[in-house]
Amino acid sequence: MVKTLQSASIEPFILQSSQLLEDNPIQNHAELSSSKHTIDIDHGSVQALQGSDDLWGRIRAGFRIPNLKSNLVDMQTNWYVQRPVYVERMTERSKKYLYHIVEELEQRHMPTELALLPFVESAFNPHALSVAKAAGMWQFVPGTGRNFKLKQNMFQDERRNVIASTSAALDYLAKLYDMFGNWYLALAAYNWGEGSVKRAIARNLARGLRTDYQSLSMPLETRNYVPKLQAVKNIVMNSRKYRLSLPDIPNHPYFVMVTTARDLDIKVASKLAVLSQEEFYSLNPGFKQPVILRASQPQILLPFENANLFERNLKDYDGNLSSWTTYKVTERATPAVLAKKIGVDSSMLMTVNRIPAGMRLKPGSTLLVPKDNSDDEDISADVAENAVLTIEPDVPDTRKMLIRIRRRQSIASVAMRYSVTVAQVKAWNHTRRDTVMAGQRLMLHIPVRHTTTKEMLVFHTSHIEKIAASAKNRRVVSFYNARYSQTGQVHQTGQVHQTGQVHQTGQVHQTGQVHQTGRVHQTGRVHQTGRVHQTGRVHQTGRVHQTGRVHQTGRVHQDTLR
Repeated sequence: MVKTLQSASIEPFILQSSQLLEDNPIQNHAELSSSKHTIDIDHGSVQALQGSDDLWGRIRAGFRIPNLKSNLVDMQTNWYVQRPVYVERMTERSKKYLYHIVEELEQRHMPTELALLPFVESAFNPHALSVAKAAGMWQFVPGTGRNFKLKQNMFQDERRNVIASTSAALDYLAKLYDMFGNWYLALAAYNWGEGSVKRAIARNLARGLRTDYQSLSMPLETRNYVPKLQAVKNIVMNSRKYRLSLPDIPNHPYFVMVTTARDLDIKVASKLAVLSQEEFYSLNPGFKQPVILRASQPQILLPFENANLFERNLKDYDGNLSSWTTYKVTERATPAVLAKKIGVDSSMLMTVNRIPAGMRLKPGSTLLVPKDNSDDEDISADVAENAVLTIEPDVPDTRKMLIRIRRRQSIASVAMRYSVTVAQVKAWNHTRRDTVMAGQRLMLHIPVRHTTTKEMLVFHTSHIEKIAASAKNRRVVSFYNARYSQTGQVHQTGQVHQTGQVHQTGQVHQTGQVHQTGRVHQTGRVHQTGRVHQTGRVHQTGRVHQTGRVHQTGRVHQDTLR
């Protein structure tokens, strides 16, 4: 049935459950029990007939996958037997979710062994996250989650949602069974990937080998995957044999689903339901922010008893249901700068939005911030679906530069010359050596100052023959063939300004400064297409050979002084 909760101060909340009964929502659902089913002694147990109130008996009655017998099964069974505290902890966690999973399996006519799969995947921890970024008690990686319509955005991750992830997992397992026609192979594909199992089958076919689960070559994790599930099944079938105890799990729903027509703080929802936030999150691990958005059409799960308390307390509640809104970042900035601009505490901003220290936000990012007292609007559906928060290290902008070394020298000397660390140079070039050889190229990332012109770098050495530089987010590429005497300096800032001195024995001595906006040709004469300002005198004791051509476009083609 659907029951509507009315409150004078807010829009309605809805309680939903297909098993709710009008007079007694927590009564025993004996009619839903599978205890009347005929038991296949080869694959089941008469224990399934003992007590229709026992969910374990209902699970045993639905076993239909043939038992796997192997040394690996024995090894995995012994592993669980030697860890009774671990078994007790994960079976206690399963009490909240098993009834719902069994219901879903029976509606789909799928074997109830699959209800035990989260024991193997996550030990029934809906907050579990693997090194491969697989999340939730069914361990969906991001890509597979998206394939099965599990939303993953700034406000929720349905891979952790109990209802959504269970439905997606059973859809995926049914698809794999239809694909391979065998539950062992379907389970291997759930762990290893359907493409990997197909290729393993193709390899065996090409070699004239068998293609059953135990005959395929597969990774060790996948090889142990089905034996682990069989080990859990063995314990559930006869826990006394292994001197383990299973907790009593009533054969009726643990939770009821609630949805909201207004944004609702998790802190408020927990308070109204008389639940700790830890208990609330155990049933609602998919919520990533401290506020539940109406626009996302959320599924909020509450224990039956607490759902009644939630209804009563909600009617008497006259406070604000939500205290959060969003702020969109328009330019790159640190949390401290944004916090000052918005008028909030920077540490709170970083904590709520999970921004690590030393990071800054990119333009277009959305932040969750406290509401003003006058703000009563809910967060929009567009923000709920599309908001992102992107961060990057808060370090100076750098220009990528490729240099070629002309003589053997230490990495420390190169690092000192360009004001970077030895560790950085080694990391950028994937090397552990302390010395670079003549002719070797090094990649550097040189800090870029924020200037209005396209500022190039200053070079003081003749040990670097060729340099290629490109500025991040700028289309500036400069090539230098630098053969300067060791007493010369060239400072370039888009246009060529010679503000130093070039001392060339027997050639040109400049005791002042020459700002050139024209060209210098071969014969010691200056042909001006602009103006030449000389603040000193030029004494020529030799001849001026070709100095190339200087273009005022921020690009130097050739700068060879002879």
